Amino acid sequence: MNGASREALAAARERLDALMDNTSVDAAKLGDELAAVTTLLDREVSLRRVLTDPAQAGEAKAELAGRLLGGQVGGETADLVAGMVRSRWSYSRDLVDSLEELAATADLTAAQQSGALDDVEDELFRFGRIVTSSTELRSALTSRTATVAAKSELLRSLLGGRANPVTERLVVRLVTRPRGRSLESGLESLSKLAAGRRDRMVAVVTSAVPLTDLQKARLGAALAKIYGRQMHLNLDVDPEVLGGISVRVGDEVIEGTIAERLEEANRRLAR
Repeated sequence: MNGASREALAAARERLDALMDNTSVDAAKLGDELAAVTTLLDREVSLRRVLTDPAQAGEAKAELAGRLLGGQVGGETADLVAGMVRSRWSYSRDLVDSLEELAATADLTAAQQSGALDDVEDELFRFGRIVTSSTELRSALTSRTATVAAKSELLRSLLGGRANPVTERLVVRLVTRPRGRSLESGLESLSKLAAGRRDRMVAVVTSAVPLTDLQKARLGAALAKIYGRQMHLNLDVDPEVLGGISVRVGDEVIEGTIAERLEEANRRLAR
């Protein structure tokens, strides 16, 4: 996002943080209602264009949103959406993307407040690895012919009682309302959003054998020094790397594996 949309999203995040500071707010309900509004505006293109039309007064757009949502969602959700449509947006779709982010953030903030954010981060990462390793599961979750109910039931059979309820809600929403994204990119976005709750970056670390606690601490400290921010390490074990570790931070990959060195040696010999 850029320009007006970035400013509008920043303001919406502040309003959401203020709401979440109120212990009487039901984070799960707020997240679900924001997700429902996201689905509505994603489907109704003409409506979201009206609600983001810069030629219309902000208060008029807020009143329209209030009439549409009145009785359908709680007061906190209605007020948050009204504040968002009062703002200016560079593109109408930015409003929908921002609503979706706030829906996830409501759940992640609740997890953070209960001390479960680390668990949710790890579970999102592990679920992503399970999906990547199982073609059959990925096909079932991304099938265009499977119903929402069928996908939800499959996920609840996999995650129910085994994962934090926040993780389950986030994954069910992502799978049943993908909005054109791949499952992998959606899970990665959720992981980054979770890490952002503590202003941390995410490093995906692949090693031939599990790292010890001391190795993880040293690696986290080294990466924090390089990038100037705290790091959340998502750890994966892959015997094919042969030795050493591979670290991916965003689009940057730091290779320190024997396999990579062998590939480089082969490339040089082939010249």
